[in-house]
Amino acid sequence: MTKLNIVILAAGMGKRMQSALPKVLHHLGGKPLLANVLETARTLFPEKICMIYGHGGERVLQALPDSDLIWIEQAEQLGTGHALMQALPALDKEGLTLVLFGDVPLIKKETLRKLVNVVQGDRCALLTAELENPYGYGRIIRAPDTGNVVSIVEEKDANPEQKLIREINTGVMLIPNKYLHDWLPRLENSNQQKEYYLTDIIALAVNNGVDIVAAQPENTWEILGVNNKAHLAELERIYQNEYAKKLLEQGVTLADPSRIDIRGQLICGRDVEIDVNCVFEGQVVLGNNVTVKANSILKNVSVSAGAVIAPFSLIEDAEIGDNAQVGPYARIRPGTRLGSNVRVGNFVEIKNSTIANASKVNHLSYIGDTQIGENVNIGAGTITCNYDGANKHRTIIEDNVFIGSDTQLVAPVTITEGATIGAGSTITRDTPSQKLTLSRAKQISIDGWVRPVKNKK
Repeated sequence: MTKLNIVILAAGMGKRMQSALPKVLHHLGGKPLLANVLETARTLFPEKICMIYGHGGERVLQALPDSDLIWIEQAEQLGTGHALMQALPALDKEGLTLVLFGDVPLIKKETLRKLVNVVQGDRCALLTAELENPYGYGRIIRAPDTGNVVSIVEEKDANPEQKLIREINTGVMLIPNKYLHDWLPRLENSNQQKEYYLTDIIALAVNNGVDIVAAQPENTWEILGVNNKAHLAELERIYQNEYAKKLLEQGVTLADPSRIDIRGQLICGRDVEIDVNCVFEGQVVLGNNVTVKANSILKNVSVSAGAVIAPFSLIEDAEIGDNAQVGPYARIRPGTRLGSNVRVGNFVEIKNSTIANASKVNHLSYIGDTQIGENVNIGAGTITCNYDGANKHRTIIEDNVFIGSDTQLVAPVTITEGATIGAGSTITRDTPSQKLTLSRAKQISIDGWVRPVKNKK
């Protein structure tokens, strides 16, 4: 099989983004634009991937610390041809080089494979597209007899007849390496911008009698680039719509496919239902018959079969057991594991805790650094006091414990199996099994006390 090199051009400043962040590091689908391109490039299993970087170089390198990449700096941005020149020493003498762009994030692997497949022998290949409005793009001129590409005419140089052509150059191209080593040093910058244009290679190919063929993407949005925040928002919505279509094809029920955001990977079992305005970040796995209600956010979460996530729940780096119920308005923080049939209700926050099967924390509670056994009931307003101002401590609540409302458990402390804690208690010592433990001040009534009244203005 022919060796494939890939060069990704990612050195541009992106002035129109109006941001200090390098353009290729702005996110689409939860990943930097450049990471999206790189992910697709890797599906072709190339021999090497060269990344051309420039503006914000250190930040770009830090964002993608992949050891298999060849990083090449383009200190001066003197055009796309100049960018590829920087990679020339790293390219194999034989094989093919595919040129991609770090700000064109939606191009599909199927499209790139199609482009690779049209190249036979020593031909060059371009990715072109048919646009309803081709204004601003270079037009593809084909030979009437062979249909091969013979030139690319830029908008400013096109005559009225050529401007009617709807087939445009996307910039993505596939060139045999032996030609690149010959042609790139011959590029000239005798133009107004004093830049070296990669498209000038087409003229060199034609002059050398090399055939230039073309392939086209299934969707024109695949070739759209990001130049400003409006473009970024447009492509983000395309990405989300495409992801929603895939979920629907897999049998996921979406209340409104236009109101879901996946910023990573969402893996769904059978008969999953997702309501509106839900956000999924990182890797989220939803088991069979899981329901996620409106306005919930899940990040790096595994939700087992039959669980229900009620509206306005925020769950991060956690595991939710089968048939569990979470929310509404629950916050499940990193390190939390909920067992089967656990119930976590409204305005409950849980952090770095394990709650075993069939236990309940239904109302207005904070549970942090805690191990809770099975069949435990945590009353409303209960908190685990896990922080002493310097260190975190753990609370252990064993099986079949009942915690009365408005209780404070001051860690480190163990509530032994079967214990009951009376409402309004502050527990600072381990409690005995199967007994009621209280810690309340003696109730008194004060004679002669008068309720304060508001001062008159």
